[in-house]
Amino acid sequence: MDKKLRNSQIVGFIFTAAVGTLLHFLYDWSGANPIIALISGVNESTWEHMKLLFVPLFVFALIEYRFIGKSHEDYWCIKLTGTLLGLLLIPALYYGYTGAFGVSVDWFNISIFYITDAAVFLWESAHTGRRETCLSPKLCFAVLIIIAIAFAVFTFAPPHIPLFRDPITLKYGRV
Repeated sequence: MDKKLRNSQIVGFIFTAAVGTLLHFLYDWSGANPIIALISGVNESTWEHMKLLFVPLFVFALIEYRFIGKSHEDYWCIKLTGTLLGLLLIPALYYGYTGAFGVSVDWFNISIFYITDAAVFLWESAHTGRRETCLSPKLCFAVLIIIAIAFAVFTFAPPHIPLFRDPITLKYGRV
């Protein structure tokens, strides 16, 4: 891996960790602003924690594209698969350990976010520039946009399934 890509991945990990952490509190800090709700966590549901990972990953991907992405044909395919990995790891790790042990531990829940962030950037680092087959970078980018729209829509109109339920208030979505 070249130095520019390595440095970009390190910056991406730090950016995602810092921004995701800030987004956890931003909605409350904003006085429950509905515009802020589109990008920040509005409750403690697993879905909203997935949003805390997705938003900074996507924003960083848009910024990084200007500096790294244009030189990699598979850029958006790698970003999509890395993002999907992260979005699957959060519920898998959370429901896996809470189901196995029957408890939810705050420090471990927080750790899941950072572990997932690291996993995404390690996976992307291992695959970027390997000239993997990417059938349609535009389609991959479109799927990322669809995911962004889903996070926005489900903030205000979430399905009533456990993934969207706040374990503290037992409510769904923006309250």
